[in-house]
Amino acid sequence: LWTTLLFLSPKDLYTAPDSCRGRCEEPYSEEDECHCHAECERHRNCCEDYDRHCRPEGFSSSRDAITDQDLLRISEQLYKADHNKARPTDITINPQYQASPDETGDQEDRSPQPLYKYVNEELFSKPTYASFIKLLDNYQRVTGREEEVTAEELREQDNFLKEVMKTELMKKLFAFLHQKNRYDSEQEFVADLKEMWFGLYSRGDGEQDSSGFEHVFSGEVKKGKVSGFHNWIRFYLLEKQGIVNYFSHNFNGPWDTYPDVLGLQFSWDGFYKEVGSAFIGCSPEFEFGLYTLCFIARPGRACHLSLGGYSLSIQTYAWTKSTYGNGKKYIATAYVISP
Repeated sequence: LWTTLLFLSPKDLYTAPDSCRGRCEEPYSEEDECHCHAECERHRNCCEDYDRHCRPEGFSSSRDAITDQDLLRISEQLYKADHNKARPTDITINPQYQASPDETGDQEDRSPQPLYKYVNEELFSKPTYASFIKLLDNYQRVTGREEEVTAEELREQDNFLKEVMKTELMKKLFAFLHQKNRYDSEQEFVADLKEMWFGLYSRGDGEQDSSGFEHVFSGEVKKGKVSGFHNWIRFYLLEKQGIVNYFSHNFNGPWDTYPDVLGLQFSWDGFYKEVGSAFIGCSPEFEFGLYTLCFIARPGRACHLSLGGYSLSIQTYAWTKSTYGNGKKYIATAYVISP
């Protein structure tokens, strides 16, 4: 046996680095792909099987765990706190053709009219909307092209974060995460929001060409297809300019007021999006807050929420190829799961 061990590399003697089997409470090492110590949930870098192997003694079984019931409760609170959302008279949409599952990939324009018949653009003068819209033109949409971030663009990021943190919605979200021991101060929370959403990483060949915010809210083009692009304000502004062409929808949520949810098909400058789910009529802070909540609470898993008494799930994924801080993960994507 000893002779055999001499010929094994150190990696052969350890459990695969993507599992917590036999690794609970193992000290943090930046060389590990994922982690199993008690703070890994706070840093969003646990292995996928952390709960299964380490839950009895681990962070997730303590009072700091974010339970499924917690998520239902806090999401209803955030829904009620979205004071900047559109009123029923602010938006008129025209969904037209509903595509079946086997039609969403056809790239056929089955809706001759635009999706948005009317939007009250006075909404866009509200501070969170105005600061959000200024961020949308800061990005090269094609992956593989290095992003050049100017001093003005950094100020626009800071201003957006400052404005959303003034809202009751984001204050409630911080209070919840603070109570769950994820952040010690609002300052720490805002600094982490800036990194997880605006920190750059590479979807190409090493270029700093992408961020969570660009992907989710502004949209990207990768390998000839639209990637991300889950925001109604961005859609409306580009449709108004004739750059986005609405094709059809495959899902229309049960809400009779805003925010509503649509799963939609569209073309952006000739690049196709097969299913792009989006909230319709919510404020920027609502979407930003819900996606943040789910990324922190259920990264890589379906995050089950309740909005106005209706069930809704959000899927987030962490970017796994690079990290910031103490092994924290950037947001790769976040979107509403439409049936």
